[in-house]
Amino acid sequence: MTPIHKSGCGLFGAALAAAFFFAGCGTPGAPLPPSLKLPDPVTDLETTRAGNQVSLAFTMPKKNTDKLLIKGNLPVRICRKQEAETCVDVPSGLLLPPGAKAAFTETLPPALADGPPRPVTYFVELKNSRGRSSGLSNAAVILAGQAPAPIAGLSASVRKQGVVLRWTADSESTSVRLHRKLLTPQPVSKPQAKSGIMAPAPEPLEQNLLVEPAGETGPGPDRALDKDIRFGQVYEYRAQRVTRVIASGKPLELVSELSAPVRVEVLDIFPPAVPNGLAAVATAAQAGAKASIDLSWQPVTDADLAGYIVYRREAGAPNQTWQRISPAEPLVGPAFQDTAIQPGHTYQYAVTSISQSGHQSERSADTEETVPNL
Repeated sequence: MTPIHKSGCGLFGAALAAAFFFAGCGTPGAPLPPSLKLPDPVTDLETTRAGNQVSLAFTMPKKNTDKLLIKGNLPVRICRKQEAETCVDVPSGLLLPPGAKAAFTETLPPALADGPPRPVTYFVELKNSRGRSSGLSNAAVILAGQAPAPIAGLSASVRKQGVVLRWTADSESTSVRLHRKLLTPQPVSKPQAKSGIMAPAPEPLEQNLLVEPAGETGPGPDRALDKDIRFGQVYEYRAQRVTRVIASGKPLELVSELSAPVRVEVLDIFPPAVPNGLAAVATAAQAGAKASIDLSWQPVTDADLAGYIVYRREAGAPNQTWQRISPAEPLVGPAFQDTAIQPGHTYQYAVTSISQSGHQSERSADTEETVPNL
């Protein structure tokens, strides 16, 4: 009889039968622990305080600890704590879907809205359908304590240099943060087909400007100049006082509630600077060339400059009206040659600058020159 060749488990079956009675040849290893299906913890919790309002923002997870998509809404627990105290629940009633951008605002209780600045830490905790917790979120810290007084009397006016903002002065040495919002955003421009030149980059929709007090122990500021504006736009400003504190080795801010908004339309109604340094030099007539008076002046550096306009009148006639003698289009450069003159006459000259929007400056200081006789 041909012997039967055994392999694998059968080869050692007789000798090790007792040892493998329960395990067998193909039995897997130790059993895995049961799945808890815990939601991933929140990791991007952020908090801000303005006045006595504390705002929280965070993102709900999409998956659980088993890397599976979460189905259904999850209850959200919010709590806060001071130093070594236990985390006190903040009633929220939040029940949010996976992946949601969450926001929550609470009014600080009187005990936390008064007294000296001190840190308070907020946490968010999520639980699964069986009430099992995924653990606390990252810590987000704000300052409790009495907030600075809100800003009153905020106003805005337009100047050539920018928007001037004023408010009621405060005796405390606090900084002021100005929040600016662009109300007239422009569409993104495409390169011109021929030149490839891009229009100026669009402005950010929101920007902040921090105004520091004049001195460490002096009163807070009461005005600011926002130079980073564009004519033709409409802006909205709000302001709040800012106190900085070092808590637990970290810089934190305690800020007032935002002021009432003020809106300003920034119209370009301002002419360029008045030209100066006007000089005149006469040249006698020569063979083939007329007599002339050559004018020059220092260039104006305003960004919206379109050019210059030259005026003339006869000297010795102060009541004579100034006559424009330059072309209809503004002069591009700071120079002009006057050839419409008579020998032996003395002329007075003045120059103005004009903006691209058509606003003209005052006349420069005048100068005079005499045309040589033939």
